[in-house]
Amino acid sequence: MGEFGRTPRTTNGGTGREHWPRCYSAVLAGGSVQGGQVHGASDRWAAYPARDPVSPDDLGATILYALGIDPTRQIHDALGRPIPINLGQPLTTLFG
Repeated sequence: MGEFGRTPRTTNGGTGREHWPRCYSAVLAGGSVQGGQVHGASDRWAAYPARDPVSPDDLGATILYALGIDPTRQIHDALGRPIPINLGQPLTTLFG
């Protein structure tokens, strides 16, 4: 996974495609993730999620889940204030 996808069309005079934060892909392997799955889809221009969008927080929660860490866990700062380690939802359907 990269931090950005690419624009659906060239936008800089035909010299390439710029960063596009609205739709990109990631590959997950190992950690009990079942191979050969596809989760979600983009629209026909690869510009926006069309089905089952996943946020960066959801991806982080999925990684925490794979590591056996509860993504809803909280830690506390020096003043005792609770801080969630993640705000996403793990994609548990990816696991066997």
